[in-house]
Amino acid sequence: MAVLFSNDEFAKLKEHLVLYRCALINMTTRMEILLEDFSNLQDSNPIEHVKYRLKSPESIASKLHRQSLDLTADSAKKHLADIAGVRVICPYTKDISYIAKVLKSQSDLKVLSEKDYITNPKPSGYRSYHLIFEVPIYLSNTEERLPVEVQIRTQAMDFWATLEHKARYKYQDDMPGHLAHELNECAIKISELDDRMSLIQDIVNIAYD
Repeated sequence: MAVLFSNDEFAKLKEHLVLYRCALINMTTRMEILLEDFSNLQDSNPIEHVKYRLKSPESIASKLHRQSLDLTADSAKKHLADIAGVRVICPYTKDISYIAKVLKSQSDLKVLSEKDYITNPKPSGYRSYHLIFEVPIYLSNTEERLPVEVQIRTQAMDFWATLEHKARYKYQDDMPGHLAHELNECAIKISELDDRMSLIQDIVNIAYD
Protein backbone atom coordinates (compact mmCIF):
# COMPACT_ATOMS: atom_id res chain seq x y z
CA MET A 1 0.00 0.00 0.00
CA ALA A 2 1.37 3.39 -1.01
CA VAL A 3 2.38 5.84 1.72
CA LEU A 4 0.90 9.29 1.15
CA PHE A 5 0.95 12.72 2.77
CA SER A 6 -2.25 14.15 4.21
CA ASN A 7 -3.89 16.80 2.03
CA ASP A 8 -2.62 19.66 4.21
CA GLU A 9 0.95 18.32 4.32
CA PHE A 10 0.88 17.60 0.57
CA ALA A 11 -0.05 21.24 -0.10
CA LYS A 12 2.76 22.43 2.18
CA LEU A 13 5.24 20.05 0.54
CA LYS A 14 4.38 21.42 -2.91
CA GLU A 15 5.35 24.90 -1.66
CA HIS A 16 8.66 23.51 -0.40
CA LEU A 17 9.28 21.77 -3.73
CA VAL A 18 9.04 25.10 -5.55
CA LEU A 19 12.08 26.24 -3.55
CA TYR A 20 13.94 22.97 -4.16
CA ARG A 21 13.26 23.40 -7.86
CA CYS A 22 14.85 26.85 -7.64
CA ALA A 23 17.90 25.34 -5.93
CA LEU A 24 18.09 22.77 -8.71
CA ILE A 25 17.89 25.52 -11.35
CA ASN A 26 20.80 27.22 -9.56
CA MET A 27 22.92 24.06 -9.81
CA THR A 28 21.75 23.44 -13.38
CA THR A 29 23.02 26.88 -14.41
CA ARG A 30 26.39 26.24 -12.74
CA MET A 31 26.79 22.94 -14.56
CA GLU A 32 25.82 24.47 -17.91
CA ILE A 33 28.46 27.16 -17.43
CA LEU A 34 31.07 24.49 -16.64
CA LEU A 35 30.03 22.51 -19.72
CA GLU A 36 30.38 25.62 -21.87
CA ASP A 37 33.80 26.28 -20.35
CA PHE A 38 35.07 22.72 -20.84
CA SER A 39 33.63 22.39 -24.34
CA ASN A 40 34.88 25.67 -25.78
CA LEU A 41 37.63 27.09 -23.57
CA GLN A 42 39.51 24.06 -22.25
CA ASP A 43 41.56 21.35 -23.96
CA SER A 44 39.31 18.49 -22.81
CA ASN A 45 35.88 17.95 -21.28
CA PRO A 46 35.76 15.94 -18.04
CA ILE A 47 31.95 15.78 -18.20
CA GLU A 48 30.05 13.45 -20.54
CA HIS A 49 26.60 14.63 -19.48
CA VAL A 50 24.56 15.80 -16.50
CA LYS A 51 21.22 14.56 -15.19
CA TYR A 52 18.87 16.41 -12.84
CA ARG A 53 15.95 15.23 -10.75
CA LEU A 54 13.53 16.39 -8.08
CA LYS A 55 12.05 13.71 -5.85
CA SER A 56 8.32 13.20 -6.25
CA PRO A 57 6.00 13.58 -3.23
CA GLU A 58 5.44 9.80 -3.36
CA SER A 59 9.17 9.11 -3.24
CA ILE A 60 9.65 11.58 -0.38
CA ALA A 61 6.80 10.01 1.60
CA SER A 62 8.22 6.53 1.03
CA LYS A 63 11.68 7.53 2.25
CA LEU A 64 10.30 9.22 5.36
CA HIS A 65 8.27 6.10 6.10
CA ARG A 66 11.29 3.78 5.65
CA GLN A 67 13.25 5.93 8.10
CA SER A 68 10.36 6.00 10.60
CA LEU A 69 10.11 9.80 10.36
CA ASP A 70 7.04 12.00 10.59
CA LEU A 71 5.12 12.18 7.33
CA THR A 72 5.19 15.98 7.13
CA ALA A 73 6.64 18.60 4.81
CA ASP A 74 8.77 20.05 7.61
CA SER A 75 10.15 16.60 8.44
CA ALA A 76 11.16 16.13 4.79
CA LYS A 77 12.90 19.51 4.76
CA LYS A 78 14.69 18.78 8.04
CA HIS A 79 15.81 15.21 7.45
CA LEU A 80 16.14 14.64 3.67
CA ALA A 81 19.15 16.17 1.93
CA ASP A 82 18.56 14.53 -1.46
CA ILE A 83 15.19 15.98 -2.49
CA ALA A 84 17.01 17.88 -5.26
CA GLY A 85 19.75 15.97 -7.04
CA VAL A 86 22.34 16.32 -9.78
CA ARG A 87 24.24 13.43 -11.35
CA VAL A 88 27.45 14.22 -13.21
CA ILE A 89 28.75 11.51 -15.55
CA CYS A 90 32.48 11.63 -16.32
CA PRO A 91 34.55 9.82 -18.97
CA TYR A 92 37.29 8.68 -16.57
CA THR A 93 37.68 8.04 -12.86
CA LYS A 94 40.30 10.76 -12.45
CA ASP A 95 37.78 13.33 -13.75
CA ILE A 96 35.56 12.72 -10.72
CA SER A 97 37.90 14.26 -8.15
CA TYR A 98 38.56 17.17 -10.51
CA ILE A 99 34.86 18.00 -10.88
CA ALA A 100 34.40 17.71 -7.12
CA LYS A 101 37.30 20.12 -6.61
CA VAL A 102 35.87 22.62 -9.11
CA LEU A 103 32.45 22.63 -7.46
CA LYS A 104 33.90 22.89 -3.94
CA SER A 105 35.91 25.93 -5.03
CA GLN A 106 32.74 27.95 -5.75
CA SER A 107 32.66 30.37 -2.84
CA ASP A 108 28.88 30.60 -2.41
CA LEU A 109 28.42 26.83 -2.15
CA LYS A 110 28.78 25.32 1.31
CA VAL A 111 29.69 21.63 1.59
CA LEU A 112 27.33 19.93 4.05
CA SER A 113 28.48 16.37 3.40
CA GLU A 114 31.10 14.56 1.34
CA LYS A 115 31.29 10.79 0.86
CA ASP A 116 33.83 9.00 -1.33
CA TYR A 117 32.27 5.67 -2.33
CA ILE A 118 34.95 5.20 -4.98
CA THR A 119 37.88 4.86 -2.61
CA ASN A 120 35.55 3.17 -0.08
CA PRO A 121 32.78 1.37 -2.00
CA LYS A 122 29.59 0.28 -0.28
CA PRO A 123 29.36 -3.45 0.60
CA SER A 124 27.06 -3.90 -2.42
CA GLY A 125 29.86 -2.70 -4.71
CA TYR A 126 28.28 0.73 -5.30
CA ARG A 127 30.80 3.36 -6.37
CA SER A 128 30.19 7.08 -6.72
CA TYR A 129 31.31 10.39 -5.21
CA HIS A 130 28.61 12.17 -3.22
CA LEU A 131 28.53 15.83 -2.22
CA ILE A 132 25.69 17.70 -0.57
CA PHE A 133 25.89 21.45 -1.11
CA GLU A 134 23.91 24.15 0.61
CA VAL A 135 22.78 26.24 -2.35
CA PRO A 136 21.67 29.89 -2.07
CA ILE A 137 18.37 30.96 -3.61
CA TYR A 138 17.79 34.67 -4.02
CA LEU A 139 14.05 35.37 -4.04
CA SER A 140 12.27 38.69 -4.45
CA ASN A 141 12.26 39.50 -0.74
CA THR A 142 14.46 36.92 0.97
CA GLU A 143 17.30 34.44 0.65
CA GLU A 144 16.89 30.69 1.19
CA ARG A 145 19.61 28.06 1.39
CA LEU A 146 18.68 24.48 0.56
CA PRO A 147 20.63 21.23 0.12
CA VAL A 148 21.28 19.75 -3.32
CA GLU A 149 22.94 16.35 -3.65
CA VAL A 150 25.58 15.97 -6.38
CA GLN A 151 26.64 12.46 -7.42
CA ILE A 152 29.72 12.17 -9.64
CA ARG A 153 30.57 8.88 -11.36
CA THR A 154 31.77 7.32 -14.60
CA GLN A 155 29.43 5.93 -17.25
CA ALA A 156 30.26 2.39 -16.18
CA MET A 157 29.50 3.17 -12.53
CA ASP A 158 26.23 4.78 -13.57
CA PHE A 159 25.20 1.75 -15.65
CA TRP A 160 25.93 -0.55 -12.70
CA ALA A 161 24.05 1.66 -10.21
CA THR A 162 20.98 1.80 -12.47
CA LEU A 163 20.91 -1.98 -12.82
CA GLU A 164 21.46 -2.56 -9.10
CA HIS A 165 18.66 -0.10 -8.25
CA LYS A 166 16.23 -1.92 -10.57
CA ALA A 167 17.14 -5.29 -9.04
CA ARG A 168 16.80 -3.97 -5.47
CA TYR A 169 13.42 -2.41 -6.31
CA LYS A 170 12.15 -5.60 -7.96
CA TYR A 171 13.09 -7.72 -4.96
CA GLN A 172 11.96 -5.03 -2.46
CA ASP A 173 15.40 -4.81 -0.82
CA ASP A 174 15.49 -8.59 -0.32
CA MET A 175 17.78 -9.47 -3.22
CA PRO A 176 18.83 -13.14 -3.60
CA GLY A 177 22.37 -13.76 -2.39
CA HIS A 178 23.65 -15.11 -5.70
CA LEU A 179 22.41 -12.01 -7.55
CA ALA A 180 23.94 -9.65 -4.98
CA HIS A 181 27.24 -11.55 -5.33
CA GLU A 182 27.13 -11.31 -9.12
CA LEU A 183 26.49 -7.57 -8.98
CA ASN A 184 29.38 -7.12 -6.56
CA GLU A 185 31.69 -9.05 -8.89
CA CYS A 186 30.57 -6.86 -11.79
CA ALA A 187 31.29 -3.73 -9.74
CA ILE A 188 34.86 -4.91 -9.14
CA LYS A 189 35.39 -5.63 -12.84
CA ILE A 190 33.89 -2.26 -13.80
CA SER A 191 36.31 -0.51 -11.44
CA GLU A 192 39.22 -2.39 -12.99
CA LEU A 193 37.99 -1.49 -16.48
CA ASP A 194 37.66 2.20 -15.54
CA ASP A 195 41.27 2.16 -14.30
CA ARG A 196 42.54 0.49 -17.47
CA MET A 197 40.66 2.93 -19.71
CA SER A 198 42.17 5.85 -17.77
CA LEU A 199 45.62 4.36 -18.29
CA ILE A 200 45.04 4.00 -22.03
CA GLN A 201 43.88 7.61 -22.22
CA ASP A 202 47.03 8.76 -20.41
CA ILE A 203 49.19 6.80 -22.88
CA VAL A 204 47.36 8.31 -25.84
CA ASN A 205 47.72 11.82 -24.43
CA ILE A 206 51.45 11.34 -23.91
CA ALA A 207 51.84 10.02 -27.47
CA TYR A 208 50.15 13.13 -28.93
CA ASP A 209 51.85 15.74 -26.71
